[in-house]
Amino acid sequence: MVTEIGPVEISVPRDRAATFEPKLVAKRQRRLSGVEDMVISLSAKGLTIGEISGHLAEVYGAEVSRSTISTITDKVLEGMAEWQNRPLDSVYPVVFLGAVHVKLRDGKVANRPIYVALAVTVEGTRDILGLWAGDGGEGAKFWLHVLTELRNRGVADVCMVVCDGLKGLPDAVEATWLLAVVQTCVIHLLRASFRYAGRQHWQHVAAALRPVYTAPTEAAARERFDEFAQAWGSRYPAIVRLWDQAWAEFVPFLAFDAEIRKVVCSTNAIESVNARIRRAVRARGHFPYEAAALKCVYPAVMALDPTGQARKRWVTRWKPALNAFEITFEGRLSAGPK
Repeated sequence: MVTEIGPVEISVPRDRAATFEPKLVAKRQRRLSGVEDMVISLSAKGLTIGEISGHLAEVYGAEVSRSTISTITDKVLEGMAEWQNRPLDSVYPVVFLGAVHVKLRDGKVANRPIYVALAVTVEGTRDILGLWAGDGGEGAKFWLHVLTELRNRGVADVCMVVCDGLKGLPDAVEATWLLAVVQTCVIHLLRASFRYAGRQHWQHVAAALRPVYTAPTEAAARERFDEFAQAWGSRYPAIVRLWDQAWAEFVPFLAFDAEIRKVVCSTNAIESVNARIRRAVRARGHFPYEAAALKCVYPAVMALDPTGQARKRWVTRWKPALNAFEITFEGRLSAGPK
């Protein structure tokens, strides 16, 4: 038997009538469940199949083949299917949408996005709603499919959806949750601006844009942006066009108080999740197919907070904002979870 303490030899007594059913070790079983849990845990931490096999042989003296490890990790997909279709709360104050790019070999190796939806519950805890693999050509049709799936799982209302300028998302949100507000991540908007500016001007561009996104009102923000356009528009017209195109999704958070602004002006709330996913996929190099990528990402997401300390910090941080949400959105949160 392969166990978490190494190989163990057992003596199986004869049962001539074949009526005895073992409880601890089933008939023809060759490994205990602790080994499977260990394999899945190591996979979630970013170890490849070869590294897991070598680790078990070195530490526990257990010879576990690559095919056996692959079979064990395949069970993750069964749990993921159940998790991806579980019922959700009826209302969420805010949903963050982000993406991590992984390399998939589909004829040739190319970057493909894995989208993550993270929601804040009315109690202030975080809830990862699901994972979706994209093909790089996502638009309103793709996002309508994703949001409709969330609605069918019970999400009747969302106050705000925060994203990094995903194409087609505002139209899909309007079609799914009519009262939801779409907010573009200010940090991503700044980073996109730097792509059009010379490195020697990054600090000056950032300083010139800061009065725009810290303005007390939308009207004041437009005045500060006009000043930016006059000062930098001739040198970097692409930055001015970028902000003009994103203006409708950039300004919503300016209508709220400081507590709401602080938590919805960026997708930083989801960055810790994305960082964990990147660490897990980095060791793989690239994946042969989409299911292999999801088989790596899902355990990494499930292993985010094993001690529960992050949950406590999260709740403490979100309480002031949730009070502001309750007042600003006129009791829409009072419906609470299902």
